[in-house]
Amino acid sequence: MKGVFPVDKFRELRTPFYYYDTKILRDTLDCIRRELAKYDNYFVHYAVKANANPKLLTIIRECGLGADCVSGGEIRAAIKAGFPADKIVYAGVGKADWEINLGLDYNIFCFNVESIPELEIINELAAAKGKVANVAFRINPDVGAHTHANITTGLAENKFGINMADMDRVIDLAQDLKNVKFIGLHFHIGSQILDMGDFAALCNRVNELQDKLEARHIRIEYVNVGGGLGIDYAHPNRQAVPDFKSYFETYDNCLKLRSYQTLHFELGRSVVAQCGSLISKVLYVKQGTNKQFAILDAGMTDLIRPALYQAYHKIENITSDEAPETYDVVGPICESSDVFGKAIDLNRVRRGDLIALRSAGAYGEIMASSYNCRELPQSYTSDEYSFFV
Repeated sequence: MKGVFPVDKFRELRTPFYYYDTKILRDTLDCIRRELAKYDNYFVHYAVKANANPKLLTIIRECGLGADCVSGGEIRAAIKAGFPADKIVYAGVGKADWEINLGLDYNIFCFNVESIPELEIINELAAAKGKVANVAFRINPDVGAHTHANITTGLAENKFGINMADMDRVIDLAQDLKNVKFIGLHFHIGSQILDMGDFAALCNRVNELQDKLEARHIRIEYVNVGGGLGIDYAHPNRQAVPDFKSYFETYDNCLKLRSYQTLHFELGRSVVAQCGSLISKVLYVKQGTNKQFAILDAGMTDLIRPALYQAYHKIENITSDEAPETYDVVGPICESSDVFGKAIDLNRVRRGDLIALRSAGAYGEIMASSYNCRELPQSYTSDEYSFFV
């Protein structure tokens, strides 16, 4: 079963381009809203790093979600899209001073802090502005996730978060600092997780840490368990909306949330991935020695996930109903890794056909432009500055 697309309209557009089905996005958001309504103290922040397209951000904000940002650029994008500052959380292992100052100037809800040096800098910068910043500590729970090694974040070997053994010391330090207010704990174990047992394991670790803190008479009001819920890349038409019901139920069943606490989530991929497709045109069909290639005008610069993670995206010829043939689907970039899929069965491909790479709404357009909304680096030549050797 293939997706339904406005092919006649597509013929008028220059390829490649990203196409977003806003009905799928709104159906997804409606499902999230229905599930959240079952719980009084659950709150979702959309992870802007998944896709910062302004039109999508506006739809997400209109649904009532907050924003989870990992850069100053993402904070700006969220504010521009109308997200209230008191619904913005700022995470990230390397926050620059200007980014921290930006969050302070907007009075965002919380900084998710990942190290003692970062905590000290936030305190220093907040003091200079006469402000007190809410902070939560991202604890590395040393919980593995059944996902690709490049997108696990909760193991002790990963760069993210504060080691559990250092949690008490960091909390004690925060309580001695005058310009930060410790309000809670933050966790994130990875993304594209489909095994609910991984989230249950995180809950068990959070329960242990909470019990340990309460033994010290430390109460926290804010628990943030990150995101990570995966999608069905193989069947985007059959399962366009992820299993939010089981996801939230897992936390309800396994996490010992206190009555005075709020539980926060940072969902990204599961919100936007299925609504987006990369649409590309076939430039050539090339017969090789042992295989035939469908050469597209889109390449790894437009959708890097297959080259970077060996990620799978369902590929469809949306302008052909002829009998299927087998192709390697590749791009025009002069790199051997510029491959979207090998030995893919597609309805017979001809020059000019339109190909849809499905489930590309997350980590597609954003990674092709400026991932994390980071500014592009400047460049200089030795002719410009005499101090270059």
